[in-house]
Amino acid sequence: MASANTSWSEENFSCSICLDVFSSPVSTPCGHNFCRTCITKFWEGKVQYKCPVCNKLFNTRPDLHVNILLSEMVDRFGTFVRVKEQPCDEPGEVPCDVCTGTQLKAMKSCLVCFMSFCQTHLEPHQRFAVLKKHRLVEPLDRLEDRMCKQHDRLLELFCKTEQVCVCQFCTGIDHKFHAVVPLKEEYEVKLAQLGKIEAEVLQMIQERKSKIKKIKDTVKLSKSAADREIADGVQIFTALKRCVDKHRDDFNKTVKEKLKSTQKQAEDLIKELEQEIEDLTNRILEVKPLSHTKDHLHFFQAFRSLKDPPPTRDWTTVEVRPPSYIGTLRRSLDQLEETLNMEMRKLCGDAEQKRVQQYEVDVSLDPDTANPQLILSEDWKQVYDGNVVRKLPDNPKRFTNVICVLTNQSFPSGRFYFEVQVKDKTSWRLGVARESINRKGAFMVTPEKGYWNIYFNKDGLVFNDDPDVRLPLRVKLQKVGVFVDYDEGLVSFYDVEARVHLYSATGCTFREPLYPFLGPGLHNRGKNSAPLIISPVNQTD
Repeated sequence: MASANTSWSEENFSCSICLDVFSSPVSTPCGHNFCRTCITKFWEGKVQYKCPVCNKLFNTRPDLHVNILLSEMVDRFGTFVRVKEQPCDEPGEVPCDVCTGTQLKAMKSCLVCFMSFCQTHLEPHQRFAVLKKHRLVEPLDRLEDRMCKQHDRLLELFCKTEQVCVCQFCTGIDHKFHAVVPLKEEYEVKLAQLGKIEAEVLQMIQERKSKIKKIKDTVKLSKSAADREIADGVQIFTALKRCVDKHRDDFNKTVKEKLKSTQKQAEDLIKELEQEIEDLTNRILEVKPLSHTKDHLHFFQAFRSLKDPPPTRDWTTVEVRPPSYIGTLRRSLDQLEETLNMEMRKLCGDAEQKRVQQYEVDVSLDPDTANPQLILSEDWKQVYDGNVVRKLPDNPKRFTNVICVLTNQSFPSGRFYFEVQVKDKTSWRLGVARESINRKGAFMVTPEKGYWNIYFNKDGLVFNDDPDVRLPLRVKLQKVGVFVDYDEGLVSFYDVEARVHLYSATGCTFREPLYPFLGPGLHNRGKNSAPLIISPVNQTD
């Protein structure tokens, strides 16, 4: 009996699922034995029931009966298989589905058993001929999710038609005429798409980061602009306050001087009256004793000796009139208003011109656009009418009738500023024009036609529009500044020397690049021969 026992190894009393000594061994209809818990867990959730050893299919879930003989032999054997522990504790490792307690790391997954096995529990698949037929793959997590629910086969193909994963059996039935490729092949395609998507998303992220930076920079610039504006405002209001204070002091002085003059007149009259009163009092003192004498002779002798009375003024028409302050305050306020207007124009124009000058751009004239009568300097900074129509190559960019020229540079957005010297000229035109303007024949040079400009001649200064806007001009212009805020739809003109704002066209709609343009006017027999000169900005504090 002992020798018989030695011929039996531990594997004769081990469950082929858990590889431990049988616990409550039960038999399947095909004659194989398993622990009740192992076979129950193996069939749990299955649609079809088969033997883990021989793969025999059962139509219905078999009734499991305790193998009494095997149970008694296990009890008699009294041993069980010890498995060397190798815990599965690394991230991403697939645990063994058979281990109880501490789960060991799976070495392979069986696509027939739908289970993953550690090295110890994998041993039956390497030893039993029937288990060797099972398909073993590298450990896969959630193995059942990788199996076709309909055919109980590995989902290793991809149907491009329906965009789903399928097994080999699916391609012969539901997906028979569909475009099917290996899962790995489609994986590589989708992985490439993901790479492209990732690159696009990273690009979008970068664009948004750039937008955030641009917004922050704009806020920073806005704060700097606000600080400068406040500083300019403080300077202007301080200057205006000084002006108001001076006029207030002058007004107070005027009123006080009028009062002082009246007081002086009154004091002089009172002094004169008091002197006359004193003289008349002395006269009474001189006459009064004589009026009381009874001696006739003495009376006449004394009467002849009386002095003539002192001269006195006729006071009936003399009076002190209170000063009139009517109109004093009004005149003072009128003077203040005129002074304030002058100061505001000067101060505001100065501050505004400093701000726009920071957007200076370096522009030069484009000879391909110049009217054939125009002469350009070698540096393309000056232009005047040569009084002769030259023969030049036909160019679609060239003006044929209007005596003007565009710059080489255009501006599709943002802000820009340039200055042009107009000294010694009797007529000229200056401004900006959109790219698509008509350059052939005669036409109106107005905003409607794509021109925003001012024009000067013997009749004065006007902003060309329909109708024209006549502009006040106190002194002859020497240099004109042009400022454009593309996004705000603003075109402004400045008298650079006087630092005065001339005119602003607001609410303009720009949809294409803008070009600075200059029109030097006709030669006029030498009276208007001076050139228009694009000048560098001389920013002064």
